[in-house]
Amino acid sequence: MGVTANRRRGLVWTVVLGGVVVAAAGCGADAGDDASPDHRSFALHGRTLTVDSDDSTLVLVPGDDDRVRVTRWFKGKVVLGGDPKVSWKVDGDRLVLRTHCSGLVADCSAKHRIEVPRGIAVKVTEDDGGVTARGFRSGLDIRTADGSVRVSDVTGPLSLHSDDGSVRATGVGSRSVRVGTQDGSVRLALNTVPDRVTAESDDGSLRLTLPHATYRVTATSKDGSVRVSVPRDEASTHVIGARTEDGSVAVGTAPE
Repeated sequence: MGVTANRRRGLVWTVVLGGVVVAAAGCGADAGDDASPDHRSFALHGRTLTVDSDDSTLVLVPGDDDRVRVTRWFKGKVVLGGDPKVSWKVDGDRLVLRTHCSGLVADCSAKHRIEVPRGIAVKVTEDDGGVTARGFRSGLDIRTADGSVRVSDVTGPLSLHSDDGSVRATGVGSRSVRVGTQDGSVRLALNTVPDRVTAESDDGSLRLTLPHATYRVTATSKDGSVRVSVPRDEASTHVIGARTEDGSVAVGTAPE
């Protein structure tokens, strides 16, 4: 038995069974097609929610009460493997999300929408999937191994990182910001003068848009252009660091 192709979310699979080629085609699983999502809620006893997810799109928003509320969409199909499924469990203040989808031909898609009580800090680790968060006033710490990060309308301390994917943050009112990627671009737009911003990429461009103020800026690129158009003062208490190994760096102000 051998496998010549196996695309988890692809359109065509080709499997070799005893020398016979078997092909399966489809449009790919999409969690958005789940018309009957599951719901769960639980009490949070600490001041931080940790989300540990391995293969799902995550959407995080502030909730309207004191419970964490989760909505889950899932679609999956497996040929020559176990039945696909998803699981969730709560361990203290840690929400663990898992997608079980393995076989010679596996096609699964999961999405979770998580409503977090206001005033609670959030820490996210995602192994394979994009993360979106908006409207938070407490701290956000988001890391994904493979997927993009999108954040908007936040004011708490902010730390965002993707090993393989772009990072976008807009409407940021945070005083402390750290963003980075190993392979991807960074776009960061602040609407409040920060105390400190650090932006880094091993392979990707950086674009930082800041409110009008005077900054102490360090901006470098080993292979790319560097353009800093904000007012600079080495004595400023507003410190900006932007570094990329391969890509351009631009630090400027938003048009008035």
